[in-house]
Amino acid sequence: MDKLKQLREQILALTKEYGELLSQENKGFIPGESRVPYAGRVFDSEEVTALIDSSLDFWLTHGRYSRQFETELAKKLNVRNAYFVNSGSSANLLAFLTLTSPLLKERAIRRGDEVITVAAGFPTTIAPIIQFGAIPVFVDVERDTANINPSYLEQALSPKTKAIFLAHTLGNPFDIEKTSNFCKKHNLWLIEDNCDALGSTYQGKMTGTFGDIGTSSFYPPHHLTTGEGGAVYTNDPLLAKIALSIRDWGRDCMCPSGVDNLCGHRFTKQFGSLPVGYDHKYVYSHFGCNLKATDMQAAIGCVQLKKLDSFTRKRRENFQYLLDGLQGIPYLSYFKHIPGAEPSWFGFLINVLENAPFTRNDLTKYLESKKIQTRNLFAGNILKHPCFEGMKEGVDFRIASALTETDFIMNNTCWIGVYPGMSKEKLDYMIKNIRDFVSGALNS
Repeated sequence: MDKLKQLREQILALTKEYGELLSQENKGFIPGESRVPYAGRVFDSEEVTALIDSSLDFWLTHGRYSRQFETELAKKLNVRNAYFVNSGSSANLLAFLTLTSPLLKERAIRRGDEVITVAAGFPTTIAPIIQFGAIPVFVDVERDTANINPSYLEQALSPKTKAIFLAHTLGNPFDIEKTSNFCKKHNLWLIEDNCDALGSTYQGKMTGTFGDIGTSSFYPPHHLTTGEGGAVYTNDPLLAKIALSIRDWGRDCMCPSGVDNLCGHRFTKQFGSLPVGYDHKYVYSHFGCNLKATDMQAAIGCVQLKKLDSFTRKRRENFQYLLDGLQGIPYLSYFKHIPGAEPSWFGFLINVLENAPFTRNDLTKYLESKKIQTRNLFAGNILKHPCFEGMKEGVDFRIASALTETDFIMNNTCWIGVYPGMSKEKLDYMIKNIRDFVSGALNS
């Protein structure tokens, strides 16, 4: 054991040195030659060392680092329970399936029930609804916030409505007060897709914690990264119990990985119509999945979580720098947030107005030619995509308002990066090229 300890110390010392060199690679910026990514990993030797430290245990599934990460994430969000999963998409799936549990009795979402959402966003906010057999009900968004227009909630409501499932677009909180009040008034569940908004607040409280259940993604472009990974979190003890069951194969037993008979009654109880004493570790109360992530990913997350506040500050600074630098450019408009919101921006949204003498695609092609990475606002309008071919309105989905602004976003909107690894030189380069493009378009 002394030899193992000695070798471990040597390995970690070398890993720290390696990580310091690795994290400094490609730090220089040459305008026109270096790429300006929309997002990326921001790390140093701490993350690399934690990753190797975990791997040396060779405990490849949920373990000590995962438990630490879940505990620290819950504390950061000021919620009772947080569960680490293998992606943000899995987090959305788990959050939705949690609300279909028979343990919720008459409030459980059943096939054919309706869930209010928007078509402008990422598809995995909507996919769990459709995959389960519920009916997504689409309403329009606001142009300036790219979030749901809450004035359409009433006309989206029907006797079948059970929940609202929304994302905070690019870190910009949707109108939580109006949406939450609507849910309380009509006894609806609220799922907050917080995958692009970790660190954002509304009236001083972290987004993802206002609804019944929230989700995060830790994919490399996001507010913190574990490579692949995500989380589900809630203050509701029953929802927490259900989510843990479904994440861990649907089993009834609550023992963590590597632990047997925590309750002391593994072979003494009866469940369903199973024989008395059937091994509780193999009793299933839900149709679940294995959605756990690895301890190696969690080790990275433990380090990244300590840096979340500094990442958030940098995102806000970068956003404001771009906003100040792009003022006064004709035919463009930018993101706005609602009063009381403090976004941890995931990106800087640019709208090309309808009367512009150039298009969104003209702008993005120009920026990409200058090695500035751009992104559309994800699906734009998910209803226009091949995945909806063959689906019938009024049967498989419902449209509750004209999707005018959703289509505007599909055709006229793009975004560029504000992630913490963005230097002032890169921000200035983006500002210059956007100004140069518009000036050139107006003078051609």
